[in-house]
Amino acid sequence: MRRTFRVKAVWDAEAKVFYSQSDIEGLHIEATALDEFEEIMMDVAPELIIANHRAAP
Repeated sequence: MRRTFRVKAVWDAEAKVFYSQSDIEGLHIEATALDEFEEIMMDVAPELIIANHRAAP
């Protein structure tokens, strides 16, 4: 069964960072630029999906 996950970058003007809102369990990202946010997301999110959302055999 295929599942779709979402990750949203939200700007915090006071802290001057983008932070993540996501349904990927354990994903917490903070970055000062969107390209940095995307790089972190692409590196970490797949591993967290496999670790936390994989159906038991």
